[in-house]
Amino acid sequence: MAINDVLPALRQEKNMTQQELATRLFVTRQAVSRWENGETTPSIDMAKLIANVLDVPIMRVLDLPQEPSCQCCGTPFSVPNMPKGTDADGTENPNYCKWCYDEGEFASATMDDVIEKSAPYLMQATGVSLDEAVSFMGALLPSLARWKAEQ
Repeated sequence: MAINDVLPALRQEKNMTQQELATRLFVTRQAVSRWENGETTPSIDMAKLIANVLDVPIMRVLDLPQEPSCQCCGTPFSVPNMPKGTDADGTENPNYCKWCYDEGEFASATMDDVIEKSAPYLMQATGVSLDEAVSFMGALLPSLARWKAEQ
């Protein structure tokens, strides 16, 4: 589903009008209306603000598919030829991709390292700008198991 399918329901769950949401987002009511009608789409940064104002996870606002993905970088395992990571004993680890986790070791120590390495690939795969890819990953990574465990 697109954000225009999700946003009205999220707003209504909080008993907010378009005007009330717009006021809290510092945008016009017309902007909220255009997002809800699918005429325009808010930026990733605005989606993060919407999630904050509505007090819901960013993943709910973006309504991303709930499919298995690497719990370090967020890449879906449905990507062709996506290799799974391995534990120290060589067994496949179903939670991480090989690019993030190999032989029981994480390739990157911090979220920033993962974003720096992965954002260019996301940009190339989706056609978004580098800034949008970085912003999206900054919103996504904290919701993944590896980073939740370190918080």
